[in-house]
Amino acid sequence: MDIDIIELSDRKARFVLSGVSTAFANGLRRSIAAEVPVLAIDDINIYDNTSVLFDEQLALRMGMIPIKGDMKIFSLPEECSCKGEGCPSCQVSFTLSAEGPKVVYAGDMVSADPGVRPVDATIPIVELKEKHKVVVEAIARLGTGRRHAKWQAGIASGYKNMPIVTIEKCDLCGKCIEVCPRNILKMNENTVKVTDIIECSMCKLCEKACDIKAISVKADIGSFIMTFETSGAITAAELAIEAAGSLKKRSDQLVEKLEPLA
Repeated sequence: MDIDIIELSDRKARFVLSGVSTAFANGLRRSIAAEVPVLAIDDINIYDNTSVLFDEQLALRMGMIPIKGDMKIFSLPEECSCKGEGCPSCQVSFTLSAEGPKVVYAGDMVSADPGVRPVDATIPIVELKEKHKVVVEAIARLGTGRRHAKWQAGIASGYKNMPIVTIEKCDLCGKCIEVCPRNILKMNENTVKVTDIIECSMCKLCEKACDIKAISVKADIGSFIMTFETSGAITAAELAIEAAGSLKKRSDQLVEKLEPLA
């Protein structure tokens, strides 16, 4: 297996994964989307809410705010020594008290742990009018996207096969260049060249436009271009590493279950 990184930032990653099957690539995609634990608000005690939002709407908005922190110091509630009763090892408390007129943002929530905070302090929660008030206590816990979308650390996760574009005996008519929606074909001396193979969508419009069948577009079934973004709860690099680790862990568990049956 080979990995060539094309783009890597805190919130986005793009890389070429070669020498693997489609099943493996899809397993990694699913692991990125649903198997990496992150913090999210799970329980809310609403002591006062005279805003225009129902309690359920307010709770939903707060639950969907991405939470940033060191996920490794926390345990999943079902794996914690407190057995899910609630302790500093498996949960973090947030308080929110605000009175209008004002817009309440995620940054107005006060965390009991200074290292745990909303990813973006400017996420709006509710607009309070004159004399409107909200007083809330929220509990954040670890979870995975498999249980609920609020724990989904990886977003816009997907992949496609690496394109293979072959050009032979080109008559330089230029029709393929005209129809290419990604503008990745360019006339070069006595032939047509692909300027950025990664951007090819394999739409095959160039293939259809060529009267002499000089251009061919195929997919490399053993090579994939993978792209994903994060909610900001963890970095893209951390997410990829954790997702791969989760995939390996579940694979090892499957082997352990099947070995006695062999």
